[in-house]
Amino acid sequence: MWVEILCGLIVYKLFRSFFGSGDDVLDVETSDTNAVFIVANRLEKLYGGKVYVGLRIPDPDTGLRQSIDVVLVTKGEAAVISVKNLSGLVSMNGDGSWVCEGGSGHKAEHLPNPVEEVKKQASILESYLEQRGIALPEGYFSYKVILPNPKFRTIHASYFPSEVITYDQWTILKPESKSFSLSWIKGAVYGGKKENQESLTQKLNFILNSAPMWDRLELKGSKYVLGEFLEFKGKTEDTMALKHVKRSKVSQLVVQKTSMFGLAPSRLQVLSCARDFRSEGATSSEWKEETVRSSTEVVFQPQNSPKVRKFKLSSVISMSLSA
Repeated sequence: MWVEILCGLIVYKLFRSFFGSGDDVLDVETSDTNAVFIVANRLEKLYGGKVYVGLRIPDPDTGLRQSIDVVLVTKGEAAVISVKNLSGLVSMNGDGSWVCEGGSGHKAEHLPNPVEEVKKQASILESYLEQRGIALPEGYFSYKVILPNPKFRTIHASYFPSEVITYDQWTILKPESKSFSLSWIKGAVYGGKKENQESLTQKLNFILNSAPMWDRLELKGSKYVLGEFLEFKGKTEDTMALKHVKRSKVSQLVVQKTSMFGLAPSRLQVLSCARDFRSEGATSSEWKEETVRSSTEVVFQPQNSPKVRKFKLSSVISMSLSA
């Protein structure tokens, strides 16, 4: 019997080494980050413009960086979005704080006033942009809290402030809807010529495109992790081949398979894009290619997690690095 168990373990380890178990993906709770990207993508499709995910804006009051889930910029208007992926029965206290009960953790979750939090984020972002040379009209950024989880429940939805978009409201969000048109972002466009508004939008996009952000991992299974890239782990020749992947030199990394006929690859192609602050895209000549073992790992510090994680490079689709 022990021989059979030992043989089974060997076969299991061989299967994992060739086909991957996905444990390094499942170890990280990505649902909250995925919800942020789902919201960002839908807003961009509904309203056009451009979205920025995972900004880290310096807070002059605390000296720390303030994380912002989503910033939506359209012509003449912009909004700061906080995404709360709450599952369970949510109620609001008299001081504006929230309580979520009956979620996956089966423990009541207490949240400081989410509307006040996102309002502060908008204020910090406006101050940052002014420091970068953009003169914004007062209150240019509006702010919203979006609750996209289908398991969100509440008894008195009308008790929530107008800045809160509940799940039911989120599902019917349409550009032409009176209550959810761009007026929910800021109402009427600020006065001035169209050329001035377009110029402001262009400047805003340029600054936000170069603003501090979390690094981003896109994993197989449509999963995302925001955090900080630390290093690569693996055979010396593989880590040496990738030692040029530094945030000062590289903006994006793409992983491609080299195997054929669906077989598990033993080596992977890693394409890295040289950082260029002058443009948002990259030409084919700016990509550098390396081939490394699939066992090479990405060492990553996820946002809001005390634990450093390792991801097999074979489970990674792409990685974006903040400047």
